[in-house]
Amino acid sequence: MIDHIGIRVADFDRAKAFYDQALAPLGARLLMMVPTEHTGGVKIGGYGRDRPVYWLHEAGSSGESKHVAFSARTRDEVDAFYHAAIAAGGKDNGAPGLRPHYHANYYGAFVFDPDGNNIEAVCHAPA
Repeated sequence: MIDHIGIRVADFDRAKAFYDQALAPLGARLLMMVPTEHTGGVKIGGYGRDRPVYWLHEAGSSGESKHVAFSARTRDEVDAFYHAAIAAGGKDNGAPGLRPHYHANYYGAFVFDPDGNNIEAVCHAPA
């Protein structure tokens, strides 16, 4: 149902460094930078596996924090995402594990990014 989503970040280069590392275990990477002549000089970049679906938009502040969950293909990807995000400077908001109160096969991990957004990787496949 959702084609893509974007968030505001206070420091684009800091956010890019974080997401480059945090999303790599999920097979996602920065796929596109919008030319600044089209953005009034603002940095805007899109992450994804095959096409940009998660956009960072440089702003003076990050605004209200968001919660975004990224799909992982395996539980190992969830674990790798969590460790990569923590190593990149993220703050723990829930170590990898089952969350049966959400769904029987809900395996997720939660991290706050440098702007305070609650980012998550989740796998719905059985063990």
